[in-house]
Amino acid sequence: MLGAALVSCGSRHPAAAPDSGQPTAAKTGYPQLGDVPEQVEPDGTTILVGDPQAQVTVHLYEDPRCPYCRKFETTGGGPVLTKWVLRHKAKVEYTMASFLDPRLGGNGSKKAVNALRAALATGKFAEYHTVLYQNQPSEEVDGFTTARLLQLASKVKGLRNPSFDTAVKSMKYQAFVDSTEKVFAAAGHYNGHADPAHPPPKSTGTGSPSNTADSSTRPTSLTSTCQR
Repeated sequence: MLGAALVSCGSRHPAAAPDSGQPTAAKTGYPQLGDVPEQVEPDGTTILVGDPQAQVTVHLYEDPRCPYCRKFETTGGGPVLTKWVLRHKAKVEYTMASFLDPRLGGNGSKKAVNALRAALATGKFAEYHTVLYQNQPSEEVDGFTTARLLQLASKVKGLRNPSFDTAVKSMKYQAFVDSTEKVFAAAGHYNGHADPAHPPPKSTGTGSPSNTADSSTRPTSLTSTCQR
């Protein structure tokens, strides 16, 4: 069952610049995904991608081995969400889980989450995240081996370096992997598949977000996951 929670709404109209009486000029979009800011949030487990001031927040719970996540990231709302991030319209919070490893066997999810955290240390999380889902092995196959993760990292310009390679091989961020899985479980998703297959609010022809509940507002926070 797909679940999505809209937390709050904000004004559709741009904020006025102080004392000017005029709307604030729109920000110039990021040229490409590699230019988008990314960081670990203060809770130590959530990875934030996008302009921290963006009015729309989307929180995704994902497991690197989850086929539903791959579908979302490659053919579902993911590509639309990326466009929103590039335009400063949305920011994305990721909780990267690894619950499929004990369920299906292997440790590919844990290895992939560790590698993603290592990519974040190099400022390449978003790009590597895209590559991993584009090249996700079958859910039943424990295909995210250390060698495969390093091979896929070579597809991201500037990601491979001694520090990254060592972090992937040594599971440097094991504590992060364990903590994010606990957060996923605590959020009530432990017995379900992570599935962020709920796209962000649609954009109108002018690029303004639309909200069917109220044409004058837009959602500013969205949490999406899936449970069976």
